[in-house]
Amino acid sequence: MSLLPILEFPDPRLRTIAEPVTEFNDELRQLVKDMFETMYDAPGIGLAATQINVHQRIITIDTSEEKNSPLVVINPQIEVLADETERMQEGCLSVPGFYEDVERPNKIRLTAQNEFGEEYTLEADDLLAVCIQHEIDHLEGKLFVDYLSPLKRNRIRSKLDKLHKQKA
Repeated sequence: MSLLPILEFPDPRLRTIAEPVTEFNDELRQLVKDMFETMYDAPGIGLAATQINVHQRIITIDTSEEKNSPLVVINPQIEVLADETERMQEGCLSVPGFYEDVERPNKIRLTAQNEFGEEYTLEADDLLAVCIQHEIDHLEGKLFVDYLSPLKRNRIRSKLDKLHKQKA
């Protein structure tokens, strides 16, 4: 397994819309393992393939405290199950060090495939529902900062630009 570099906002590659996965093979399963290793190391609770510059509809998630409940989400589709929304503080491995409140539906149904191509459905609420929606946004080229006011988004962008220049 290996750690993969995570793209950071405002990298334009984060805006790429991911393509559906059509081949479920050893290469895909290795990528999923590497994504989990990268996500746990970061540390984070979710990682979309777009964030590692792989533009396929692949997500890894683990919202458990013990980091022992890995969830592989490939070719996801969601259905909102409740009108209620929840405002929750979100962070992102591609927007390191920033946390902001985002409002999202708090109960969803996910239909997806695992790394073997087997389809499954699950209902999610609270943190898991938010995490799934956040990661699916990445597959659509959207970031949590897009839910913020232009002022907040630009402030975050300039702080990250400054950090990137210092690292270079």
